[in-house]
Amino acid sequence: MTTYLEFIQQNEERDGVRFSWNVWPSSRLEATRMVVPVAALFTPLKERPDLPPIQYEPVLCSRTTCRAVLNPLCQVDYRAKLWACNFCYQRNQFPPTYAGISELNQPAELLPQFSSIEYVVLRGPQMPLIFLYVVDTCMEDEDLQALKESMQMSLSLLPPTALVGLITFGRMVQVHELGCEGISKSYVFRGTKDLSAKQLQEMLGLSKVPVTQATRGPQVQQPPPSNRFLQPVQKIDMNLTDLLGELQRDPWPVPQGKRPLRSSGVALSIAVGLLECTFPNTGARIMMFIGGPATQGPGMVVGDELKTPIRSWHDIEKDNAKYVKKGTKHFEALANRAAATGHVIDIYACALDQTGLMEMKCCPNLTGGYMVMGDSFNTSLFKQTFQRVFTKDMHGQFKMGFGGTLEIKRAQLFKVCCFIFYSAKLIKKEICITEHENGKMFTEKAKILDISIQRSFQVYLIFKIKYNICIRRGSCQSVCLVSAGHRAGQCLMEGSHLILHIILADCLLVSLTLLFDKLFLAYQILSSNVLLWPLLHFDGPSFCQHLLSETLVKKCQKFGEYHKDDPSSFRFSETFSLYPQFMFHLRRSPFLQVFNNSPDESSYYRHHFMRQDLTQSLIMIQPILYAYSFSGPPEPVLLDSSSILADRILLMDTFFQILIYHGETIAQWRKSGYQDMPEYENFRHLLQAPVDDAQEILHSRFPMPRYIDTEHGGSQARFLLSKVNPSQTHNNMYAWGQESGAPILTDDVSLQVFMDHLKTCCVKCCLKS
Repeated sequence: MTTYLEFIQQNEERDGVRFSWNVWPSSRLEATRMVVPVAALFTPLKERPDLPPIQYEPVLCSRTTCRAVLNPLCQVDYRAKLWACNFCYQRNQFPPTYAGISELNQPAELLPQFSSIEYVVLRGPQMPLIFLYVVDTCMEDEDLQALKESMQMSLSLLPPTALVGLITFGRMVQVHELGCEGISKSYVFRGTKDLSAKQLQEMLGLSKVPVTQATRGPQVQQPPPSNRFLQPVQKIDMNLTDLLGELQRDPWPVPQGKRPLRSSGVALSIAVGLLECTFPNTGARIMMFIGGPATQGPGMVVGDELKTPIRSWHDIEKDNAKYVKKGTKHFEALANRAAATGHVIDIYACALDQTGLMEMKCCPNLTGGYMVMGDSFNTSLFKQTFQRVFTKDMHGQFKMGFGGTLEIKRAQLFKVCCFIFYSAKLIKKEICITEHENGKMFTEKAKILDISIQRSFQVYLIFKIKYNICIRRGSCQSVCLVSAGHRAGQCLMEGSHLILHIILADCLLVSLTLLFDKLFLAYQILSSNVLLWPLLHFDGPSFCQHLLSETLVKKCQKFGEYHKDDPSSFRFSETFSLYPQFMFHLRRSPFLQVFNNSPDESSYYRHHFMRQDLTQSLIMIQPILYAYSFSGPPEPVLLDSSSILADRILLMDTFFQILIYHGETIAQWRKSGYQDMPEYENFRHLLQAPVDDAQEILHSRFPMPRYIDTEHGGSQARFLLSKVNPSQTHNNMYAWGQESGAPILTDDVSLQVFMDHLKTCCVKCCLKS
């Protein structure tokens, strides 16, 4: 018999949902006493090898205000061929195709193991995938050549019917016409003047593509709609490949001491307007490649004088960055336009200096696009990450989806459901449930532009009882998360139905203690995401630090046991013992700490934290550390300075970096070449073991992490020393020369000091309510 924890983990693997609590409170008062909200991390298109997509329409509830999907929680009358909706209790007739249904002959949607099912809905015209490349030509020849090769590679990975367009920019913006034969033709626009969609439509002679109404049944196969600037790959593959090969650096001369004039803002505006005029409300991706900051026109982030550095966190705090507000406002307007028409914006920024990602972050954030940052387009980090954008699942379909919706079907007991995530546009609105505007929160149904397999969304369920009813202990209430979208011309729909039990007030804390072990980690991620919303929109680290401390103390008071004014009496149950530890590492993470990180780097880290699933988010907060030695097989060790020993090799995974650290003794042996001697073959295997494990991670993660190989005393060992808990520092002189670890030169407090101070704050504040 499986344990409750194993049961929840099995449900997560099957449904792609992880709840903060797997129970409902019995009243609104008990919901507030739980401190933490009922929330979920939801991965809509989770791969399920045991059940391929079903090739027929889902059976929906006949009530227009409900329209829930037939699921294993519904009551079925097999004789009368009726089923009762588990949300609105409406009795519905099965369609004629279900005439042979019986207790021994049940469709997949009624089987308990298939609580989440993906449907392929055959309705509406099949629209092709659309990719619009926006390429910066103000970069070095080596970078530009590598970027052209990657783009040519991507053309071979696209389906033949996919529509492709090309826009290049430097001082001027060029929209390339791909429909002409034997000659390269483009329209050139000034990089200092923004254009509206209507102006662009008139200048290019564009017309919108009529989209027919969705109808049931198979559609007549028609050629994909196209125009001069967006053509099918099968038609212009050779021409576009040659055109990319002929691309040269921006021809405008760059005086000494100046930056090249780069019109990133106008180029992106023209790309958004081009799709807005031709393919509104159709799945499309704008893939923008930039090699430096915008230096002219709308959206510029720095002037062209090299002696004037690009803004830093210090400049932003002192309000000394004159381009930040205007640039951010310009890109926010573009992001809202793209979100309104259903288009996704990806940004690939590769340069040694900052490129303006902080000002442009709203584009991938609001539209659900990818954000990739690197040092050069000629590195494996960019090349392999870009290639993984076009990977396919086990059924041969792209792992990207467009034009989706996410909706909550909730029990009648609850009044309001709430969303908080990226790439959302309000569809159904009841009320705003936040006291302060620190994020996008919607009710019941929202539009999501990117619904890829790798995407996870945060869904918050607000507990409000509609009626004064008596709730029985142990009763159940269900919730359904329904997602729909388009992938490679197919319309997909998925419903995940889950049950949460109701517990009463007198057994609330006892039940939580008994039922929840490591599941509380799900809330740690959700609460961290809520705390990071102000950073993503207002960049206020001090405000978030205060909010984090206040939230941590409040939760420790609720779930801890202590006597007032006695810190030594504080006891935390094993269920929640890891929560303060994760909050300690979150406070030291690059999501909150901006020291030694540029504004672009901080925006990049926060972007990926908000879109990853539970496991990856936990790794970002508290990295994983493995130790390799002669004493035994590899083993996980504490993320502590005491784990750094001279005869060990450490492998650290921070999600963004994969680091291999060789201890002092190991490093000396390696320099002496012992691994090349036949009698020290075991040492060669020891050196190779972390490399093999690191390669396995590098081959599967998106985006590809940075690979670091360092040793004791190496300059890049700072990445490890900055992550571990500084339990031994230069102030602890007794640790020098001992085999208990390596002291770290830092003034940061250790986890033990942090916990002692936390206990003191908890017992000195007011008592628990």
